[in-house]
Parts: sequence; structure tokens; C-alpha cells
Amino acid sequence: MLTRELSADAMPCQRRVAVQWVAAGILLPTWAMSAQAQMGLSGAINYAGWFRALSQRMAKAYCQQYLQVLPGAAVDVMGLARKMVQSGSSELAKGMQSGQWPADVGRQLAEVQKQFALLNQLTAAPATQTALVVAASEQADRTLLIAQAVTESIEKMAQAPSARLVNLAGRQRMLSQRLAKNYFLNAAKVESKVVQAQLASDAADFRLVLQTLKAAPVSTPAIRNELELADSQWLFFDSALRRPADDAGLSAVATTSERLLGVMDKLTGLYETALREVLG
Repeated sequence: MLTRELSADAMPCQRRVAVQWVAAGILLPTWAMSAQAQMGLSGAINYAGWFRALSQRMAKAYCQQYLQVLPGAAVDVMGLARKMVQSGSSELAKGMQSGQWPADVGRQLAEVQKQFALLNQLTAAPATQTALVVAASEQADRTLLIAQAVTESIEKMAQAPSARLVNLAGRQRMLSQRLAKNYFLNAAKVESKVVQAQLASDAADFRLVLQTLKAAPVSTPAIRNELELADSQWLFFDSALRRPADDAGLSAVATTSERLLGVMDKLTGLYETALREVLG
């Protein structure tokens, strides 16, 4: 878990969000209940990196609603993802107020909020048509691009090799959600070469990054344990992705993508802790 302290104003909101996530049985991001009065670069990489996963998670949840795959959980995921975007944005905005972020990072953060606002508008409509699902997915991808850019910008500011590990591990969270989203788009009969190509490339990318993380010199018993768990959860998820898109297959992808997301989030938090120790 991260160890940030939220401001007095932010704490009640964060506690409410945390309780809702736990009550709904949905993955709670490691930073949702953690604290720090002033965020360091290690935490900023984690926060910004979460925007990538949240963009794809919202699109995944919207497609789940359209397909009626665990629809109650999908509605909860959507609402809570929006709250996580808000709370993450508030934390990163403190860097602007304190002068921590350069002008280009500030512009990128503002653009992230603009793209999420558009994604919120699209996913606010009932998921009743394939065209709506496709539009939400495309907007999620546009949001992802700018979220990736700002994450990389903050990583460069850290000027430490372990910052890349926080970024890489955090990006695995996004891949777990985009893989599930694209599986659902296939089930929704969305004919797209991009979807097919992403399914194959994202799976290969996920495997490759796991190997990269295992070979990285930054390691602790906790990190090694979580990497082993990530391996096993990836096998379950990968197996689910290969199943036919029937009721059982769809439910399996929905649940295993959440489990893998949880493992990768914990691993990202462990790498963040290691980076924070390096940066001081």
C-alpha cells in the first residue's frame, strides 16, 4: 500500500469512496486509502499511470453493461472509476498549485481532464447501441494517449532507473483492462482490425513486461512474491481470454481481469515504495 496522507478536506471524500469500493467487492486502487500531505514524484507516476487504466476500465464497464455481463458490478465500477479520476486529479493538481509541475506537464494534466470529461459524457448515456460502445472505446483510447504522455513526462522528472519500473508495472494495469475491453468488443460483434491487433499485441506485451520486471535489479521479497502471483493470475486471465464469448467466458474475463488488476496495482505500489526510497 502507498503511504500518502490526504489533506483534511480530501479525507472524508476518500473514506466514502474507499467504503463504497470495498462494499461493492471491487478492486480498490492502492492509492485510494493512502496518504501524504505533499506528493513525491514516485506517487505522481503512480497516480498519472492510473489514469491510463481508468480510461480503459470505464470503457470496459460500459461494454459490460451493453452485454449485460455482471451489470451491477459494471455500474459500480463505472461510478467508482469516475471518483478515482476526480481524487487522482485533485492530488496531482496540488503539484500545479505548489509549482512542482513544469508548464508542459500542467497542460497535459489539463488535457487529461478534458478527455475524461468527454468520456464521462459518452458513458453517461445508457449502453443500448453498439455505436455508443464503440464511441466510448475510441474516446477511452484518446484519453489513454494523453495519460500515457503525462506519465512519461513525470517519469523523466524523477531521473531514476526505478521510475521506469513504476511506469511499466502501472501500465500492466491498463493492459489488463484494455484486453478485457477488447474481448467484450469482440463479443459485441464490433468488426475492427484494431481490436484484433490489440488483443494479440497487448497479450504479448503483458508477457514481455512481466519478464522485464522479473529481470530488473530492483527486487525485494515482497516484489518477488507479487511477481509470482502476477504470473499465476495472468495464466487465469489469459485462459479466460481464449474462451468462447458465452456467458461463462464473459464472466470469467470480467472477474479475472479484476484480479489481475489488483495484483498489478499492488506490485506498482511496491515499486513506488522502492523509488521513493531512492529519491528520498
